[in-house]
Amino acid sequence: MPATAYDQLVALVQEVSLLSSTEATLSWDQETYMPAKALAFRARQMSYLNGKAHALATGTVFRKLLEKAESEKPRNAKAAANLKELRRDYDRAVKLPQKLVIEESEICAHGKAAWAEARQKSDFSLFAPHLQKLVSIARRKADLWGYANEPYDALLETYERGARTDEVAALFTRLKPELAKIARQAVEQSASVNPKVLRGKYPIEKQQLLNAEVAASLGFDFEAGRIDTTAHPFCTTLGPADIRLTTRYDESDFTSSLFGVMHEAGHGLYEQGLPQDDFGLPSGRACSLGIHESQSRLWENHVGRSRAFWEKWLPRTIEIFPHLKKVKLDDFLQAINRAQYSFIRVEADQATYDLHILLRFAIERRIVSGELAVKDVPAAWNEEFESLFGMVPPDDAHGCLQDIHWSMGGLGYFATYTLGNLNAAQLFGTARKSKKIATALDKADYAPLLAWLREKVHSQGGTPLPGEIMVHATGKPTDAKWHLKHLRERFAE
Repeated sequence: MPATAYDQLVALVQEVSLLSSTEATLSWDQETYMPAKALAFRARQMSYLNGKAHALATGTVFRKLLEKAESEKPRNAKAAANLKELRRDYDRAVKLPQKLVIEESEICAHGKAAWAEARQKSDFSLFAPHLQKLVSIARRKADLWGYANEPYDALLETYERGARTDEVAALFTRLKPELAKIARQAVEQSASVNPKVLRGKYPIEKQQLLNAEVAASLGFDFEAGRIDTTAHPFCTTLGPADIRLTTRYDESDFTSSLFGVMHEAGHGLYEQGLPQDDFGLPSGRACSLGIHESQSRLWENHVGRSRAFWEKWLPRTIEIFPHLKKVKLDDFLQAINRAQYSFIRVEADQATYDLHILLRFAIERRIVSGELAVKDVPAAWNEEFESLFGMVPPDDAHGCLQDIHWSMGGLGYFATYTLGNLNAAQLFGTARKSKKIATALDKADYAPLLAWLREKVHSQGGTPLPGEIMVHATGKPTDAKWHLKHLRERFAE
């Protein structure tokens, strides 16, 4: 029986995914093991693959197969949903010239290296020329895609389908006073907690042992993934059974790498739970970054910072790090949930974390609109940071250079972190309504929770909108009340 247009289209989409996943492998290697002198050639490799993938995904053959498949009766609901999203992907992709895609890929490769050096030397001027190019490309892409009210709309749509900048801004404006109040109360209540109670010597190889055991207990499959070391923790998917987690280590504080691994393992569990046979298709990819982040924040914070988790894992942690035997469980829990205003987002506690995102969202909008010049970013960052946190970053590394996202071309990304926090609280709260899941969580058994997430979120793939995923899983659209309730219960009551 001859292949239908839809079958041929699927084959072509999966061919594109081979190129994209190969580029992702090279990108992962750049962040982990690549020697510094290989950068120029690596940038050429990655831009070449991105250009080829873009050409395939926007070419005449792709367009004709898509149109023919759309004219046929879809064989089932999944095929219909895939066609809808493939049309959306094509309509956006075809608006970008291949030359621009290649240019962006090469600039990002150099930009990430420049950012790493600038962060190490705490010198924004080393990264500023690269950021200027990346902002210019972001604006050009937004103009080519089109947008409702402001260029940032087009960029946000890349990461969170259906989201509007003005709606997110209004949500953040409503949340800001509540979040600031909770943060202030949490910091005040944590003032009596000794910040050095967990300080000690934690050899990296022993941290790696604990991290791997914890990730496996959550359900992360090490036959389909691994953990490596990098400057900025991330999770990336190189194939349907090849999920890479990374973390960084502090030999005086094992919790930094552990919670980093739990966070990235949350992303990894999502990727491992997607329909593998659909890899490359919309039905085989994650829904959005706001949904993706809900998974990482759920496992890191709602599970990883809970009493039940540490009732099980503190004894094992003491076996690995015997000097912790003098620390009581209550003191340990107070230490890992201690709230304090800090400069670094990835090290921020739950109570203050969202304030970091509100800052970045506001700065990004101003950069993209042109209201804020790139050269003025450090000063604007410091001014906004002082307004939110009452202190000024001591240098660029603790300020506007701490995140890798802009160097990756990720303008429009940051809002999804707080959206993820809102989703995480709602998903976890809903899951706990199941007696089976609640009982298992109290025993640090995470298989029922993971099974629920597999059914409600992971298996849905990327064809529903983020809001549809939340309604499917919880019965209601995303509601901030769950997150605020969680923060108040943990920090302000």
